[in-house]
Amino acid sequence: MMLLSSATSVIQMLSITAVKAASFLKPNRHPIFPSLNNQNEISICLRKPKTCSTPPRRLCCRSQLPDFAPLTSATYGILLFSGGLFAFTKSGSKGSLFGGLTGAALMTSTYFLMQSSETKAIADALGFGSAFLFSAVFGIRLAATRKPIPAGPLLALSICALAVFTSAYLQDRF
Repeated sequence: MMLLSSATSVIQMLSITAVKAASFLKPNRHPIFPSLNNQNEISICLRKPKTCSTPPRRLCCRSQLPDFAPLTSATYGILLFSGGLFAFTKSGSKGSLFGGLTGAALMTSTYFLMQSSETKAIADALGFGSAFLFSAVFGIRLAATRKPIPAGPLLALSICALAVFTSAYLQDRF
């Protein structure tokens, strides 16, 4: 009996070694590991195979950056207008009110021009120019005052809008 169990364990060790060596030759296949069950019979245990079908993705965004250009122009215009109005009510700054109204007017024009396919390139160029102008203004204000608020977040927002409008223009143009 002792001889049978030691012979079985030697066979099992040899087969495991052979399986491991074979799994290195075929790396894309799952290794097979032999084992003994209660009846002293050799059976093969396999790893769980990978399924070919994947579950459907629920949150899969297939849109690209230029698809957000109309939303960006509307949001950016609202934020510029509300920021100019806030600065006017807080400190009486007519320059901030004028800048906010100008930005809102430019972004409103951009939004409505983007609705037509014939004027989409003009809208992208107008959005790019406006975002570039406001990026320069907020960058100069940040460098001059060295105060991160309000010029820092507005500069970051302007650069993001600039990236969206640049991407939309390049996609429409080429």
